[in-house]
This record gives sequence, structure tokens and C-alpha cells, in this order.
Amino acid sequence: MLLLGVNIDHCATVRQARYRAAAGAEVGNVEPDPVALALLCEKAGADGITVHLREDRRHIQDRDVHRLRETIRTRLNLEMACTPAMTAFALALKPAFVCLVPESREEVTTEGGLDVAQHRDKVARVTDAMNAAGIKTSLFIDADPRQIELAAELGAPFVELHTGAYANSFHGPGRAAEFARLIAGAKQAHAAGLVVNAGHGINYVNIAEVRTLPHLHELNIGHSIVSRALFTGIDEAVRTMKRLLNP
Repeated sequence: MLLLGVNIDHCATVRQARYRAAAGAEVGNVEPDPVALALLCEKAGADGITVHLREDRRHIQDRDVHRLRETIRTRLNLEMACTPAMTAFALALKPAFVCLVPESREEVTTEGGLDVAQHRDKVARVTDAMNAAGIKTSLFIDADPRQIELAAELGAPFVELHTGAYANSFHGPGRAAEFARLIAGAKQAHAAGLVVNAGHGINYVNIAEVRTLPHLHELNIGHSIVSRALFTGIDEAVRTMKRLLNP
């Protein structure tokens, strides 16, 4: 059975559009509540909840993460940049997983994989700190041989292969080449002893092909599930994705 992690960032995006100044309130009409959504995702079969606490706090807020850590029954996967502030936050929070991602304030969403080669020392420091604290670490990387090789060298037990380029080319001529690159990356990562996850741009159509990647352990999906939930409700959106993931 392949696992499904549901990213609830964009529930918070909707909240922030109206209640940016009040999102940390203890009570009141601050909606929609990402924690309430997370609990419904779990009830519908989600195997974990993923959030990205960004430096500019554009959607998920610190209090959201603390409430999730105290409330959800599955496991919390905290996506984070490799900064001292986020490292300290994660070590204090102690989520089940962290996923180290690149971060730029100019991007709308994460647009590429972490460049482990360029930021090797920084990634190594964070990975070592998480491993020492018993927090399972994943590196969000492109399916590039050098990046995968370094992920194994640095002792990260998981990699999450960035599927964005594949998703963007799904209806174009580059689809086959991008999927072949993901297959090769998954095989290399598995051979190096890494657990293989994947995410970004996965939806209810391309899931049929993505799920066939070799050695796949878990997919993290957010935007497509939240979008479908606007029309069908979150219970149906999660259950359908879980069924497509494990037909």
C-alpha cells in the first residue's frame, strides 16, 4: 500500500486572504481552520499531514503547526528551509518528519528541488541535527544522480523526488523523458538505501502513472486535493485520491 500525505497549506492560504491579522487568534470566526481540515483528512484515510512553514508565513502559521503537533493522530511532516531559525523550531517541535526544501520569497510555490550540491554544508548541519533528535529527515530533490548521491552521503533516510517538471510536461512532448528521469532517480535512490517519496503537481489524472514509479513509498499531495474539495468536500477528495493511489 502506497501512503498518502495530504498537504493542507492552501487551506491556510484561503484563511490568510481574509484574516491575515487574526490568524493566530484563539477563538473567533477565523476560517477555514487548517487543523480542522487535517482531522477530516485523517478521518478520510490520509496517512499523514504535511505543512510548509515558510519564512514569510504566507499561509501556515507557527500556531497552526503547534496545534497540529498536539492534535493529529497520524504524523506531521514539516517542510522547512535549511535555516537556523527553522532548525531551532523543528528541534523544539519534534515532528515525526521534516522535509528540507528550497525556499524563495519570489516564488508562488516551491518551484524546484533542493540543490544539495550547492548547499552541502548547510544541508548536512540540519540533517545531522534532525537525525540526532530522532526526527526522520527527507530531502526534496530533483531526480538528478548527483543530488541523490549526496542525499545518501549526508545520511538523510528519505528523499522526496520533485515531480513538478513531469507534471508540467504531462500533456506535452517532454512527458516520457521526465517520467524516465523519475524512474531512474527512484531506482538509484532505492539502491543507495533511501526511502523514496514523491510530490509536487500530482493530481487525479497523472496519479495513474506516478503511482507506478518503482520503490515508491509515499506521495505528498496538496493543491489538487484542496481544489477538488471545494466541489466535492474533503472526505470525497481524500478517499478518491487514496483509491487512485492504491487501485
